[in-house]
Order: sequence, then structure tokens, then C-alpha cells
Amino acid sequence: MTAGARGPTASAALPVVRVAALAACALCLTAGTALLPTVRARAAVTVADMIWDELAACESGGDWQADTGNGYFGGLQIRPSTWEEAGGLRFADRPDRATRRAQTTVGEEILRGQGWEAWPGCAREIGMIVDPVGERSRVGERPPAGVRPRPG
Repeated sequence: MTAGARGPTASAALPVVRVAALAACALCLTAGTALLPTVRARAAVTVADMIWDELAACESGGDWQADTGNGYFGGLQIRPSTWEEAGGLRFADRPDRATRRAQTTVGEEILRGQGWEAWPGCAREIGMIVDPVGERSRVGERPPAGVRPRPG
């Protein structure tokens, strides 16, 4: 029988390799956890296209180029000052002149800063804002799917 890789030289090096590998893994995990809050924060505000479409249907009748003369523009009916504050100028000078995707990107930034209260009526209507138990919202008599009222 030959010594091969299981000989005394290989087994003596094995603990050193394991320690180095564990140290590298610990370093990766430590660096990774520093990034997790950022990744989670971004993921928490990434809204499904379907929700943005529902919000736009309520706000502007689904017209992503809406300019109704009310001082709010685009599908999400964003004021020019809010558009600018949320970084919208990198896409267009006003929301109605930007693509749908640009409007939802800026919408996510607005959502990060203001929450769904940036669109109080329509966000409530589509179920993104749930009124306290005992109060009715414009959604109707029932809370949105997946939301259960707390027992009184």
C-alpha cells in the first residue's frame, strides 16, 4: 500500500488549510452582513409592476404620460418638485415625459422617503394602506388579501 495523499505530510497540513478556509469564510460573512441592511432595504422597496399599474390606474387612469393641468404628472401623478427631489431629472424634466420604468424607479425612491402616504387616497384604495381596525377604507368592507385585522 502506498502513502498517497493520506500520508503524514498531508494530514499535518490539513488543520492549517481548514483554519485558513474558516478565516476566509468568516471574513466573507462579516463583509456580507455589512451589506445585508442595504440589500434588504432595497428589496423591501422593490414593488411589483402590478402594484404600480394599479396605483397608476387609480391616479391617472393608467396614463403614464398624463398631463391633466392639476400640477401632477405621469402615471403616478408626481409633482415636479418631488420628481426632482427623488432623482427624476436623470430620466426627464417631468414625470409625464419619462418612461413607465423611469416613473416606477422614481416612485420607489419616493416610497422609501414618504411611504405609501405619498399617494394617500389611491394607496388606500388599492390596499397598500390599511386603516386601523374599526375604520373603513375605500377598498370596501374587507382588508386586502393577506392582511388580517387584530382582534379587538
